[in-house]
Amino acid sequence: MITRRPFGKDENGREMTLFTMTNKSGASVSVTDFGGHLVSIRVPDRDGQLGEVNLGFDELAPYMQAHGSMGATIGRYANRLGHCRFSLNGKDYVVTENDHGNCLHGGEKNFQFKWFKAETMEDEGEDAVLLTYVSHDGEEGFPGTVRVQVTYAFDEKNTLTIRYLATTDQDTVINLTNHAYFNLKGAGDILDEEVIIHADEVTETDDLLIPTGNFTDVTGTALDLREGGTVRAALARRAECHPIDNANGFDVNYCVPGEGVREMAVVTDKETGRRMRVYSDQPGIQFYSGQGLHHVGHQGAAYGPYAGLALETQHYADSPNHPNFPSTLLPAGESFRSVTRYAFETI
Repeated sequence: MITRRPFGKDENGREMTLFTMTNKSGASVSVTDFGGHLVSIRVPDRDGQLGEVNLGFDELAPYMQAHGSMGATIGRYANRLGHCRFSLNGKDYVVTENDHGNCLHGGEKNFQFKWFKAETMEDEGEDAVLLTYVSHDGEEGFPGTVRVQVTYAFDEKNTLTIRYLATTDQDTVINLTNHAYFNLKGAGDILDEEVIIHADEVTETDDLLIPTGNFTDVTGTALDLREGGTVRAALARRAECHPIDNANGFDVNYCVPGEGVREMAVVTDKETGRRMRVYSDQPGIQFYSGQGLHHVGHQGAAYGPYAGLALETQHYADSPNHPNFPSTLLPAGESFRSVTRYAFETI
């Protein structure tokens, strides 16, 4: 079942809408057509009690500011582009600066501030909200007119699936993701939630989190989450791990081996019994532990540092400037397709 309600007006006076998909068990996912934001995820704990596991806001106004890109659809280029520059077909492009001399998440007025045209589909197996946005040639400095469709689907097994589709009329670069923050406990911080990431390497970065083009083996370091670990345990080892010390937590791109849709990460909260499995066909997953959060969210909840964690399935940061990284080129007339699933269960 899909319900909708007014969610406030954007800066142009257009009425935005909040769409809520609710399955037969009462679990639900809410999204809005403003910025394609994922606003709410309510799933059961081990006792069957529904609780909010997605950081977000109860009204539109906070989404009209950056606020950590809370639940936003990110584009055209997720993560960072070093020095706001890249070359394509022998031409140099300069994109908008919004992060210490670099371009973060597609620039100053990226997708999270745009209105998406919405359609809904209700089916016996899953409900879906289809959001479409047309990014015109030159927007934030990127070439080509790009048509983007983001589909949020929620099923009876409490799996949220996000499907991405993009086409362009001229060669461009594309990197799409969602910037949801999860807290499976539903309140407090995520310092003791167990995180598993199936990756042997991360992309090495400088102090501004721009990739150097090299890779770092996680073996023996606080970055190694193959057998599971917590943010609290990693912070305790920060003195021996420059990436964690530099970022005051995780803000790291993990290179997940394999092709196609595969399990990339698992998060478990032993207190509530909630577990989330993350699947995607993307080459990387950016793990951000929410150390920069300082907001007031759902029902007045205080979102301080480490109130939620983000697991952003995507291509690597700054890929257009590193030929050895998986390509983010989207040629004219071709389609970019990707899928990510967040599967919620209990233990």
